[in-house]
Amino acid sequence: MGDLPRVRMLEARGHWGIKCGLENPRGLLARLGHPETSCPVILVAGTNGKGSTGAFLVNALRACGLRAGWTTSPHLVSPGERIWIDGAGLDAVHLDALLGDAFAAETSLGIQATYFELMIASAFLAFREAALDIAVVEVGMGGRWDATNASDPMITVLTNVEMDHMQYLGPTREAIAREKLCAARQGRPLVLGPRLDPAWVWPLLECRPVLHPAPPMEIGTLAWDHSVVEGHRVPLAGAHQVENLATAWEVLRRLGLPEARAWEGIGRTAWPGRLWPIPGLPGVTMDGAHNLDGARRLADHAVATGIHPHLYFAAMGDKDLAGMRDELARMGPERVTLVLGQNPRYATAQALRAVWGEACEVLDIEQAAVRLRAPEATPRLVSGSLYFIGDLLRALGIDPRLRGE
Repeated sequence: MGDLPRVRMLEARGHWGIKCGLENPRGLLARLGHPETSCPVILVAGTNGKGSTGAFLVNALRACGLRAGWTTSPHLVSPGERIWIDGAGLDAVHLDALLGDAFAAETSLGIQATYFELMIASAFLAFREAALDIAVVEVGMGGRWDATNASDPMITVLTNVEMDHMQYLGPTREAIAREKLCAARQGRPLVLGPRLDPAWVWPLLECRPVLHPAPPMEIGTLAWDHSVVEGHRVPLAGAHQVENLATAWEVLRRLGLPEARAWEGIGRTAWPGRLWPIPGLPGVTMDGAHNLDGARRLADHAVATGIHPHLYFAAMGDKDLAGMRDELARMGPERVTLVLGQNPRYATAQALRAVWGEACEVLDIEQAAVRLRAPEATPRLVSGSLYFIGDLLRALGIDPRLRGE
């Protein structure tokens, strides 16, 4: 990154954590001329499924003739994967230029913005520059203090609420939901994923921390009929993707877009790192299940399809390692190989072996990449963290970025 000084400065900020308050993102966007107002925004919050729901939405919107942008996180290999313009992720040079404007605004304000705040400012700059018709914006963590909440969405989506990031969002599902529901707006649709009961959500809306005017607001209730997908291609694997598609479809229905064209776009949807067969590595699938609910859904898929894989597992140390093991063990893996990354957030070998067993082999990223390049009769499944998948892809020399048609 010698010729990309702003990308290098960005990476020095670190990717993790949350900062209370929206002063930084609001200040950056104001100094940059409010690029977040350049096109309508669909804001997608939730514990899991945000990226898949966004992928379905963006592909459908484009198939309906709209110039659509998308910002998602985390990236796998390069930060340009976080910002998409009309079907293509940003190249590094373009991102570096946008970051130059974001850093200049930061300097003029005399603030220290986070990695995520700078990326969101850059995303909105890219959306304005491209003169988009609409943008899908994925919340990073929570909702109340997330930089994306500095936008003013026309529709907010809440895919689901599960136990994750409790150290930041609260110790109960209700507390986490209240934080995420801060992304909702008065008088504008709030679309709920199929597993969220409006009767449970409504009281939480009324007692959430108030950043925006309180309800009333319209809540999308999903009466999802699985027969709707008959005759259509749902390209992302796993029964849970039908739920994500249901959520996206409710948004598309409210926008009144032509259904036939929307289905064409949905049929072209791809989303690296989510039950993703790796190009050039036969029998290797990667899935970024990074919490208990993600592990449960991955195990459900493996059980339903009768797969007993060789599991390569790594996770961040703050996750429920024992709970994830209990779920993934339901697959009956033929073998478990544990992997360590260099980042200090990774769970240690001692922590991994404490839950998976002392007999498990432990490899580093480079060693795991060598193993995955070698043929093996047993299907191999790589899981436990999107950061782990990204590190492996770098070691394997695989670029996950997908270009739209």
